[in-house]
Amino acid sequence: MSSASPIVESGGRIYAIALNTLREARRHRVIHGIAAAAVAVNLFAMFLGDMSLGNEARVAVDVGLAGVSFFGSITAIVIGVMLLYSELERRTIHTVASKPIARWELVVGKYLGMVLTLTLLLLLFTAAMLVLLWARDVALTSVLVRSLVLVWLEVIVMAGVALLFSSFSTPFLSGMMALAIFLIGRTTPDLAAAAERADVGLVRWVSEAALYIVPDLHLFSPSGRPVAGDAVLSIHGNFVSWAYVGSAAGYAALVIIAVVGLAAVILSRRDFS
Repeated sequence: MSSASPIVESGGRIYAIALNTLREARRHRVIHGIAAAAVAVNLFAMFLGDMSLGNEARVAVDVGLAGVSFFGSITAIVIGVMLLYSELERRTIHTVASKPIARWELVVGKYLGMVLTLTLLLLLFTAAMLVLLWARDVALTSVLVRSLVLVWLEVIVMAGVALLFSSFSTPFLSGMMALAIFLIGRTTPDLAAAAERADVGLVRWVSEAALYIVPDLHLFSPSGRPVAGDAVLSIHGNFVSWAYVGSAAGYAALVIIAVVGLAAVILSRRDFS
């Protein structure tokens, strides 16, 4: 009877690590607090809708989406900086190193476990938003679905970025760096404009360098930027097509492969003896 192929065995180990990561993430009280805050923001969106005259649905959708995006990204950062570092802090990495598990399998498994956790949380955030929208007689449209898919892509990209920083730094510094990437990545059109208008060479160089290094997270929140020559107003006006969502997914996949791959390389070269 032939043994399982190395690919199948590796996949099984990654799957086991991912499930264990999901279980570990569910025990973090910080994540429970963030989930409660996200639901509270949706309730606040209903309150704001009551205060707006004739724009209840619009306000509820905008605030709800903003809450899903913000709290999803914050959760991604928290999970990304804590779960891998906890392996190093508790020195359970020594146990892993003594077993037939490659360090890249640990990194990939951890990341996939984070994606599972974040997907479940985003579904929770989205369900809370949809319940409130239903109370406002706002239907779930394909435009809203496209926007939620873009939010999910942004969140799993941020999880990869946070995982990369946690592979070589402390949770505090990793969190600060990941948050900086999130803020800079959301303002890439402003950086591009600053690079074009800058009279000082250093400012132009720094702005251009940031555009190359920092993931363009504004792709996942395109409101207010031109796409194919047309201005994207919001999900209430002109919005992106499924083709745009597909191209954004391709970009997200490239970024994730790069940051998770780099994290695996860094971890494989660390000495845990």
